[in-house]
Amino acid sequence: MTDELWTLAEGVEAAVREVGGKLAARRPDQPTPGRTVAEAMAAFAELDGSAATELRERLTALRPQAGWAPEELDGSVPGEGEWWLCDATDGAVQYLLGQPHWAVTATLVRDGAAVLAVVHAPEHAGGRTYRAVLGGGAQLDGRPIAPLERELAVTVAATSQPPRVADDPVALRRAGESLSAMAGAALAVRNLGPTALQVAQVGSGHLALFWQYGADAGNLLPGALIASEAGAAVTDAAGAAWTADSDGFLAAAPGLHADALGVLRSVS
Repeated sequence: MTDELWTLAEGVEAAVREVGGKLAARRPDQPTPGRTVAEAMAAFAELDGSAATELRERLTALRPQAGWAPEELDGSVPGEGEWWLCDATDGAVQYLLGQPHWAVTATLVRDGAAVLAVVHAPEHAGGRTYRAVLGGGAQLDGRPIAPLERELAVTVAATSQPPRVADDPVALRRAGESLSAMAGAALAVRNLGPTALQVAQVGSGHLALFWQYGADAGNLLPGALIASEAGAAVTDAAGAAWTADSDGFLAAAPGLHADALGVLRSVS
């Protein structure tokens, strides 16, 4: 099964790279005008719509038996069966602002868990591609990756917030309190754009850890598979096994994970 998934991953990567290249060529150099939510969403739909359609067509051709998961902003993941979970423009906010910090993601989910993931950042360091399959390890641009161990005090930690986090007052409060706590424990805290890409970067050592509060399976599943297959410890924010239904997330190098959990446990 692992060999079959790696073969499929090659086709998925080709599709993701093609879609990403076209989006990169169309990305505006200047911020897209949009004073209201409706105006911003309309601008996004105009840019993202054709890319999402092409990605769906190409992945359906590769794996016709897999369904198509709900829209990314919905945040839910079917618990049974095989589904494609994709985002043609992960980091849409940055894309619309004319910034290069965005990615194209494609994840094959089986019975609620990711079994294959590709995260491609067309404009990051000349274009970088992470991929992983369940039980088969993880790669960056075709090379195996692993997290790097560091002391918490010299780490760059990353975080983000799920879409509609304002609708979850508990997650919103925990996000703020954990930011203060982690900023006092790590060298620096950053939000570097797409959630999936940041989690994948924990797997390659480009970031030491990533944490987040709030349900966000659609954005977390691809990076979580890549990070865990690379050897990072991936749990919820309390240290239990992370699932698509968890309301908190932490990925870190194994030796750093316990220290990061200690910081997050100060947040009730």
